[in-house]
Amino acid sequence: MLDKRTQDEKGQLEHKVTALFDLLSEIYGTEKLLLKAGKLDILDILESEDIKDQLVALQKIILDHPMLDKVPDEFEDKLKLLKELEDILVDDLAKKSIKEELEEKINKKLELRHQEYIKEIKEEIINEESKDDGADTPATLKKYIELEYLENKGLNVSANNLLRPKALKEIVGQERGIKALLAKLSSPYPQHIIIHGPPGVGKTTAARLALEIAKGRESTPFGDDAKFIEVDATTLRWDPREVTNPLLGSVHDPIYQGAKGKLAQEGIPEPKLGLVTKAHGGVLFIDEIGELDPILQNKLLKVLEDKRVHFDSSYYDPDDENVPQYIKKLFKDGAPADFILVGATTRSPQDLNPALRSRTTSIFFEPLTKDDIIKIIKQAADKLDMKVAKGVAQLISEYTIQGRSAVNILIDAYNLALYYQKNKITTKEVLEAVKLSRLVPINRKEASNKSQVGRVLGLGVSGFLGSVLEVEAIAFPASKEGKGSLRFNQTAGSMTKDSIFTAASVIRKVTGKEISDYDIHVNIIGGGQVDGPSAGSAISVAIISALEEIAVRQDIAITGEISLHGKVKPVGGVIEKIYGAYQAGVEEVLIPVDNKVDLEDMKIKVSPVVDIQEVLDKMLDG
Repeated sequence: MLDKRTQDEKGQLEHKVTALFDLLSEIYGTEKLLLKAGKLDILDILESEDIKDQLVALQKIILDHPMLDKVPDEFEDKLKLLKELEDILVDDLAKKSIKEELEEKINKKLELRHQEYIKEIKEEIINEESKDDGADTPATLKKYIELEYLENKGLNVSANNLLRPKALKEIVGQERGIKALLAKLSSPYPQHIIIHGPPGVGKTTAARLALEIAKGRESTPFGDDAKFIEVDATTLRWDPREVTNPLLGSVHDPIYQGAKGKLAQEGIPEPKLGLVTKAHGGVLFIDEIGELDPILQNKLLKVLEDKRVHFDSSYYDPDDENVPQYIKKLFKDGAPADFILVGATTRSPQDLNPALRSRTTSIFFEPLTKDDIIKIIKQAADKLDMKVAKGVAQLISEYTIQGRSAVNILIDAYNLALYYQKNKITTKEVLEAVKLSRLVPINRKEASNKSQVGRVLGLGVSGFLGSVLEVEAIAFPASKEGKGSLRFNQTAGSMTKDSIFTAASVIRKVTGKEISDYDIHVNIIGGGQVDGPSAGSAISVAIISALEEIAVRQDIAITGEISLHGKVKPVGGVIEKIYGAYQAGVEEVLIPVDNKVDLEDMKIKVSPVVDIQEVLDKMLDG
């Protein structure tokens, strides 16, 4: 038998639990409540008479958390828990009441506006004889009202919009590119610009912000109302027959495309203005401009030259009195299109249309380093108003060299921290975020202070992203003199094959050894991505190291082709390759003397070299 005090406590708890379940039924309804209980897998304990089981069920339903299986043992603690749950339910009930009241007011307002529109439509029908027939009907007006209602609803600003740079100083790692962009755009005579650079480094944002700064300068031709019109060339669709052309504009003929209303009835073609006219007096920004259809590119260049778009239609009759004045003007004079073109691309200048290149000036945005990614993460964390544990920014920099991707990883980790009800992002959330997104660390061949025989760090580039290539070679005396073989992985490309055979002649000159007396295998690990003949020097050093059994320093990387006379010849993508070497922890980069560059802000030594002997002196250990 329970004593009287225990019975009183039990009765008090049962009374409060019953009251809370009644509140739940009022908020959700019995069917929805049972459905939610089923999802939380607590249908069996809902019917339990044990007060602890009932408290567990209440916790899971109210807090919507399937893992809350523990409840306090003491009576006072149970009362406290019930009080907390009751406060949450009362708050939810109040919200529901307010929501229902708002919905009722909205419905009344919609009904009132609908009646007003119906009245207006009736008046238009009465005056139909003297006026143009309107396009709206009660059904379309109802849809319009519904759209207006949807416009008034919406979610909060997305995290990406919150973290997007609001000033040029927030764009990390692009100081030189931004300076050039501002100088060319805010001049009294602004130039058409192509911004070259890797994805996710801030090209679009920089162009948008640069226009705002240019508009505030006295010397600029841009007015306060100058627009920044943006379009993605990869998603731009147009018809070569000029049926539709959202970039330049097109003519809607009355028979095929259907000009609007009265124009269609009277057989009058209707010109539709394109983005180039919307950008008049401002900037037209074309992302991935290198992917724009070649024919459309040429048409765009014509607009840049004429500063207007011309329209033509076999249905247009300049003597037709029914043609509106604005249509006559468009067919006679064309539409104004005096704007500055700013394009962005991940392609190299030589890969673009020569005519486009001749009418624009190039600006280069640099690849981001680990230090840049760390700055971006810290800046984004400040905007999120969330503490970040030591090592988080460094860890994210191991998974990407794109600013946009780095911010996305941080947002994922931020959301996980909130899910776990934490006020700090730690490496645990970052690791879980990259695991959920199936990301892997960037494949970087890290430099080493330990020398190695037959292994050389070469440099490659793909697009604007440089990387370190591991070039290895091994040599064995042939079974018969002069019967040796030379093998290599052909996935590295035909250029690499040519480099190897050129290197063979250089090696004979340097070492005095005939490679036909050896079985030599050259391997670029993973196949490599070698753009053009840029691995000759690295291959030569690797084979010489293997033949002479002399170790090669692993903290030096090299790029450059080799000539038959042993000269190190210039190659492309040197700056990107130097960035790739810096990312891999290389201390020194050897480049052809004709590729000498000025990179004072890079924390890496860049040494120009003339010939293979100078390369060997620097790279061979001893």
